[in-house]
Amino acid sequence: MAPISEASSLFSGLFVFFLLLSVILFIIHIVICVWAYRDCMKKGRSPEFALLVLIGLFFFPVMGLIVYLLIRNESSRGPYNRY
Repeated sequence: MAPISEASSLFSGLFVFFLLLSVILFIIHIVICVWAYRDCMKKGRSPEFALLVLIGLFFFPVMGLIVYLLIRNESSRGPYNRY
């Protein structure tokens, strides 16, 4: 009966590991959403735009972060007239 016990302890250890990893990644996800919202407000964007960024990052974390990092520094002159 020892192999069954070892297998169940292995699976419970893996379960705890992936549970902790999931919690850590979720916390990082929430921190990135809050950072982007505050960054939008700090840069003088409208609250509606900041809320749109927050919702976009919450539902599409990787793609939303890439898009936000690309558009966050655009000025009113347009994306091609930065200098």
